[in-house]
Amino acid sequence: MIPLPQKAQNILDVLSKNGFQAYAIGGSVRDIIMGKPTAGWDYTTDATPQQILKIFPDSFYDNVFGTVGIKIYDEAQEVTDIYEITTYRSEEGYSDRRHPDKIVWGKTLEGDLGRRDFTINAIAYDGRTFFDPYNGISDIEKKVIRAVGNPEERFVEDALRMMRAIRIASELGFTIEGETFQAIKNSAKLIKEISCERIRDELLKLMKSPFASDGILLLKNTDILGFILPELDASFATPQKSPKRHHLYDVGMHSVMSLKYCPSSDPIVRLATLLHDIGKPPTFNQNAEGVITFYNHELIGTKIAKRVCTQLRLSKKDTDKILTLIRWHQFSVDERQTDSAIRRFIKHVGKEYLNDILDLRIGDRLGGGARETSWRLELFKQRLTEVQKQPFSVADLKVNGFDVMKILNCAPGPRVGETLTTLFQEVDEGILANDRILLLSKIEGLKLKEI
Repeated sequence: MIPLPQKAQNILDVLSKNGFQAYAIGGSVRDIIMGKPTAGWDYTTDATPQQILKIFPDSFYDNVFGTVGIKIYDEAQEVTDIYEITTYRSEEGYSDRRHPDKIVWGKTLEGDLGRRDFTINAIAYDGRTFFDPYNGISDIEKKVIRAVGNPEERFVEDALRMMRAIRIASELGFTIEGETFQAIKNSAKLIKEISCERIRDELLKLMKSPFASDGILLLKNTDILGFILPELDASFATPQKSPKRHHLYDVGMHSVMSLKYCPSSDPIVRLATLLHDIGKPPTFNQNAEGVITFYNHELIGTKIAKRVCTQLRLSKKDTDKILTLIRWHQFSVDERQTDSAIRRFIKHVGKEYLNDILDLRIGDRLGGGARETSWRLELFKQRLTEVQKQPFSVADLKVNGFDVMKILNCAPGPRVGETLTTLFQEVDEGILANDRILLLSKIEGLKLKEI
């Protein structure tokens, strides 16, 4: 017996005292079996939504799928979580390949478990005994994702389950059982009937997973990638191994390996890393000596990535981040760069994305077979830090328009702006330090010249 957290057990106890069957179900049960931390408990019961609402007066029910939300409070009576209780049910018809056309309240736990997606999610637990008719515990031990019953029927019911199988495998480091894998491959085109928003959400969850790169290869090998990211799928047919080039892989595999080695945990940065060379297939060129080039692929890639972001319905903020990282990922780390050149790079990328683009660069290097780091990259990081201590605009000067007006005894106008611009240019060029006393002295000097 594995003890449940007290708040999770309380839900089962209350339903049981009121004469109903109740079991924890799904991912949380799977997690406790694996010894993993979990949250957001889900339950199944023979109580109807109306009966659950009477037992838990502070709960809420605003859907047609039989799920009641139970508010969980902390000691300060603040809501910290929502536990979900769903009535036993059976489902009929999935005309949109996502939601059942009709839901019928069920009477048995066995019938409810039979409609679940994967065996590892079809395990019920009442705090004392596990109910596991589909051998989900055995599949957890074997580290296998297996559909409940006929896998093709499960994917026809809900086509998003195909991506979910791959995402869960990527999160847990599991493999997909043979028949289930083949059913995904056979049913891959059904993913076209799923909304872009749901595909986006599942893809971003995949990007967060510990084995995201393996997940992308599963999407490729099951043919789903060609439907959800056709531009990336096409890049596996674009070679880049050639004389005078360091690459070991084709563009697609390099992109996957870059994702694998990207140190960022941000799913948007990881997605940008996966897509960073998406402009290479249309810019591919090979000369008579066999040397392959992809001139301006970062520019073309930014345009393609914009279409991808639009298709996935990504937010403007996330889209801007991805496009910025792709557009400027070809930056130079030459030690001979001037401070002005590095400042221009920082302005292009934005200070808020500097760590992100460095993470992309690390993934890009390792994904191409380079060493983990280089002295040039480390020097570049140091110079980024040092250069950011310097002013990037007139607003960063240690003096302002009020200082100019006071010393020059002038009113607001072009003269103030011109003076500040002159000061900034000298600071930017290293002629003058951004020191208030020196800048004030410089303004005094300008006044004396006028006299």
